[in-house]
Amino acid sequence: MQFYSNPIYVLIMLSLMVILSVYAGKSKIGTKLGGPALLVIIFTAIIANLKLIPSASNSINLYDIIFKYVAPISIFYLLLNIKISSIKKAGLPMIGLFILGSLATTFGILVSWYILSPEITLGEDAKIIAGMLTGTYTGGSVNFNAIALEYDFQRKGVLYAGTIAVDNVVTTIWIMVTLTIPMIFRNIWKSNRSIIKNSNKKQHNSHLDSIDFESLIWLVFLGITSYFVSDIISGYTNIPSILILTTIGILLAQLKFISNLKGSHSLGIYMVYLFLAVIGAYCELSAVDQLEEIGIVLLLFTSLAVLVHGIIFILISGFVYRDWDMISIASQANIGGGTSAIALAEAFDRKDLILPAILVGSLGNALGTYLGFLVIYIL
Repeated sequence: MQFYSNPIYVLIMLSLMVILSVYAGKSKIGTKLGGPALLVIIFTAIIANLKLIPSASNSINLYDIIFKYVAPISIFYLLLNIKISSIKKAGLPMIGLFILGSLATTFGILVSWYILSPEITLGEDAKIIAGMLTGTYTGGSVNFNAIALEYDFQRKGVLYAGTIAVDNVVTTIWIMVTLTIPMIFRNIWKSNRSIIKNSNKKQHNSHLDSIDFESLIWLVFLGITSYFVSDIISGYTNIPSILILTTIGILLAQLKFISNLKGSHSLGIYMVYLFLAVIGAYCELSAVDQLEEIGIVLLLFTSLAVLVHGIIFILISGFVYRDWDMISIASQANIGGGTSAIALAEAFDRKDLILPAILVGSLGNALGTYLGFLVIYIL
């Protein structure tokens, strides 16, 4: 095909894969497969291996542009939803539990590292994966991608996709575990249920707003400018540019004008899916067979880390604060993110914990990248 490497044609195909993944992610099967984030990788990998678009071995400049510019700016947009001052509404118990869970996650990664020695199989990539998993099990995919981008890990398409697949499996299992924690531990360890009163005031959820023209022109300006500034500061200080961009995003999110902009979450999510589509394009079948041993190591390493998180978190929080619903939701906010934590709050019929789940999920987005880089530094 003459247009095989045409960047406009490839961008059309990538955009189409995003559309398909979003709709497929709403189905029962799609939900079990991890939703749009994993599906967009799978769909794009299929068309890349069918030679409908270029793959890793014949990469085009469009892929490099998405890696270098689109992905970091998408993370910036997602961070604009964080309002640190509103975190206090969750109350000290929820915040304390979440921070405890974040530290337990970090400790779990380190324990799993020293028990399983994944670097024997994964080499230098093991440290980066450890940092990425620390980030995602503190704040979610925003932190996962932030760390991956800094080390160009996204170019290792098959290994990157394999790490995402393992992450989705472990997260799904942990959702089932946290759903059963209150039922089991209320009989073993008497619950000390405490209700956080939810405000009746309507909360502003920018990710539910339709983007308007004025918001769009400001978001485009802020994204590009913040990227440029972070790149310059990084050049002078040797601090990772993505860390600087993360900090700028968090600080800007505290300004009323910025928080009133509509559509930052939608814009950020779309750009993330476009980035993940390129990850899928980098997945070539010829390299899949290399994942056999690596996949087992990844699964064991990740599972042990989450298990250690669970044991430490349940024991300490059980002694300090025995609201088992809240404990489960806080742990799920760590491992699965704010969305799955909200699902747990609904399942437990704890409407009072829905807002706190959203807020600590945002706190995780702010904290995860820093802990991820800390783990890489330690290892």
